[in-house]
Amino acid sequence: MKWSHFFTSAVGRKLVMALTGLFLISFLIVHVGLNATIFYDLDFFDPTDNGSMFNRAAHFMGASLVIRIMEIGLFAGILLHIIQGYAIEAKNRSRRGGHDYKVDLGNRGSKWYSRSMALLGTLILLFLIVHVAHFWVPSRITHDLEPAVYRNGTVETHNLFLRMYEVFQQLWVVLLYLAGVASLAFHLFHGFHSAFRTIGVHNRKYLTMLKSLGYGFTIIVAILFALMPISMYFGWVQP
Repeated sequence: MKWSHFFTSAVGRKLVMALTGLFLISFLIVHVGLNATIFYDLDFFDPTDNGSMFNRAAHFMGASLVIRIMEIGLFAGILLHIIQGYAIEAKNRSRRGGHDYKVDLGNRGSKWYSRSMALLGTLILLFLIVHVAHFWVPSRITHDLEPAVYRNGTVETHNLFLRMYEVFQQLWVVLLYLAGVASLAFHLFHGFHSAFRTIGVHNRKYLTMLKSLGYGFTIIVAILFALMPISMYFGWVQP
């Protein structure tokens, strides 16, 4: 079988989905860790920080050539994950009357979110479009953010912390982000351990461990992402 045929086969598509999914999970670890620095502004850390730590971290990520190159890989990974996901969904619908992607055969006893990966993925995609428009475009493309001035007088080009605060003062945006986080959580509940099964992990003991790890990872990531708009909307974290 030619490589081009392999990656358009059912097995090849699932493998691409698994590998890109694991890559995107690694990105989530970095992304949630960076964004969590906004909480350094809380009273029990440094209430006078005013987003300095977050802005410095965001500036480093934006100014690094390596990170810029990795961003291209990130967008490519997201695009490939989406394309292969929809291809698998279309194939499954034509063969099995609408059942969603799953590595093992059959859907008996499966959770609703394991049968709704395409729907959850679509909701995440819509959320990502809004997210990119809110933050990535003004910081990377239009450069229309306010400058950040630190206590020592240093001035950074972009005050992304202030941008986050302004965006999350709108209730509809907060609710939209919470819906996006919920969709991501349910997508990860199934996708985390399913990706490992696709790449060859079939031992029941290891799968049980991976499923527990996936649940723990998903809950932590979802809580942190959800707390960001909530904390800024209610003024717990502010410039």
